Amino acid sequence: MRISFELDDNDLEHFRLIMNEARKAARRLAPEDIVAAAEDLLKEVPASEAPGFIVERLERLRLMIKMLSDIEWRLPHQDATRVLNALAYFAEPEDLIPDHIPGLGFLDDAIMIELVVRELKHEMEAYQDFCDYRDRLSQAGDGGAASRENWLDARRKELQARMRRRRGRHGRLLP
Repeated sequence: MRISFELDDNDLEHFRLIMNEARKAARRLAPEDIVAAAEDLLKEVPASEAPGFIVERLERLRLMIKMLSDIEWRLPHQDATRVLNALAYFAEPEDLIPDHIPGLGFLDDAIMIELVVRELKHEMEAYQDFCDYRDRLSQAGDGGAASRENWLDARRKELQARMRRRRGRHGRLLP
């Protein structure tokens, strides 16, 4: 069975207000606590029992967390703050829909993930390209650690500049 729904501008504004409140509350938390709360959500949802649309969005959440913790990516502070702001909702103990409700409990989380993924589209694309590039380098086995570091550094700078240019051309809601 397939059920779809569409969120209009008023619905989206409601979710944005909730996200802004979560960000305000998260200001008192350390970045590690915000990331830990998002990781807890990933642990809480058993992939084998969750609906496909939830699992798909949780993978995007996992990518956001990796983006923050990847030593070789070295996300600049301002961009890391944007990602942390996106994860702030998951640090809130109160959900719109309680997670224990079968089939629907993670719907609000999936909607929030979808909204922040749209806001972080350029960051996530750049990071995914970086990971793909790094994987190709590893598979090729070319060069030693020093040359690999140089290659990764150059590619990281190129991709982070691209994400900022693209983000600048498109409106943004995240600070």
